Amino acid sequence: MLIPAMLINDPEIVAELAALYPKYETALVSNDAETLTAMFWDSPYALRFGATENLHGMEEIAAFRKGRSGANLARTIKRLDIVTFGRDFASVTLEFERTIGDRTVQGRQSQTWVRLPEGWKIVSAHVSTLP
Repeated sequence: MLIPAMLINDPEIVAELAALYPKYETALVSNDAETLTAMFWDSPYALRFGATENLHGMEEIAAFRKGRSGANLARTIKRLDIVTFGRDFASVTLEFERTIGDRTVQGRQSQTWVRLPEGWKIVSAHVSTLP
C-alpha cells in the first residue's frame, strides 16, 4: 500500500507526537520507570535495543527500567526528527550528547510509535552511542 504524500507528516499528527515526546524525555532523565514503561506497547513483541542490552517484550523492558540506576541520565538533545505516515504510525529519532566524567558522549535514539486503541505507544526502540 502506498501512502499518499499528503499523509506523510500531517501537521496534526506531527503535533501529537511533538507534544507527547517531551513526556518520554522527562521520564527518561528523571528515571521515572513507571511512565517509561507505560509508554511502551504492552506486548511480548515490544523491542528495545539499548546501549548495553537487548530487551524483547514488555516484561524485559519493565524489569530493565525498574533496575536501572538514576545516576547520570541527563542529556542534551541536539536534533529531534518526527516523521509520520498516515494517522497511526511514526518514527521519532534524535541525536543527543551526555557528559560522563570529563568526556562528552554522542548518542542516537530511534523509536517507532504506533497509535493503538490505548493511544500512542513505542513498539520498537534503539539507543546507541558513537565511538
